[in-house]
Amino acid sequence: MSLVNGLPAHVLLVHFVVVLVPLTALALVVCAVWPAAARRMGIVLPLLALVTVASVPLTTQAGEWLEEHVDSNSLVRRHAELGDGMLPWAGGLLVLAVVVWWATRRTAASVSADGDGRGTRWAAAPVRVVAAVLSVVIAGGAVVDVYRIGDSGAKAAWHDGYSKTASGGEGDGD
Repeated sequence: MSLVNGLPAHVLLVHFVVVLVPLTALALVVCAVWPAAARRMGIVLPLLALVTVASVPLTTQAGEWLEEHVDSNSLVRRHAELGDGMLPWAGGLLVLAVVVWWATRRTAASVSADGDGRGTRWAAAPVRVVAAVLSVVIAGGAVVDVYRIGDSGAKAAWHDGYSKTASGGEGDGD
């Protein structure tokens, strides 16, 4: 995918990544530390993470096409390098989303089978703690990385693209 309605697809697709990565990260952390939220969210959590992962290579591929169609400079190259590092973070979000979803389902099924579920909850506690810690780390890394990539992309796109003084157009207060 290179153009959408005459615009570079990367410019449009990047908005999916900018929204989905932090949204998935937040949902993952909430579900990892609050089992009731994970039960309520159910299969939506791993599906959200799957859509997030799918959006990253689409956006990256569109970005590579765009990179070939703009003047190359150090800012564009830096943005492209940073963009290539997003997929592992998104993949980590997906893996942990599946683990949290699976552990929640397994715990809920065991609780209903055991009656009181005390033994099941005790056995699941270390898994939940590890999943919660990893979720916070991966979610934080993914959000910081998407910020860094976006910041470098904005700098690459706008570094010489605007005037620091007003143009004197209609909206300037005159």
